[in-house]
Amino acid sequence: MAMATTSSRLTTTFSSTQCSPTTMGALRRQRRPGARYPRIQAIDLDQNTIVAISVGVVSVGAGIGIPIFYENQIDNSAKRDNKQPCFPCSGTGAQVCRFCTGAGTVTVVIGSGESEVSKCVNCDGVGSLTCTTCQGSGIQPRYLDRREFKDDDD
Repeated sequence: MAMATTSSRLTTTFSSTQCSPTTMGALRRQRRPGARYPRIQAIDLDQNTIVAISVGVVSVGAGIGIPIFYENQIDNSAKRDNKQPCFPCSGTGAQVCRFCTGAGTVTVVIGSGESEVSKCVNCDGVGSLTCTTCQGSGIQPRYLDRREFKDDDD
């Protein structure tokens, strides 16, 4: 594509005709009458539109990424053994009844110095209840395992 310049004339290797710079410009501007060519137009975006689009993209990314992260964590924790003792029951699987403080009986003062001793209605006289954190296993559940709701009605 070598172009030789001689005074105000251009000679190209593609043709032997010589063209002046004004003739080249005129050739470039010639169009068919009524012809419309597609043009790329710049989109005029203000700052609020850019922020709204950015927030939308981040929200979609977070909506997809967070559940994937939790699923991976659940899968990884299922592969590891859990041997940590339950914190509330100290690994026993039972907690002391708060109503009778482990005695299994409740003393009620009726009046004029009289008192009545009855079986605890909360623990049914046992003095302890199954730990609600570990469900009696004595092993501390992992954080994501606590999301598993158990039906106590059965």
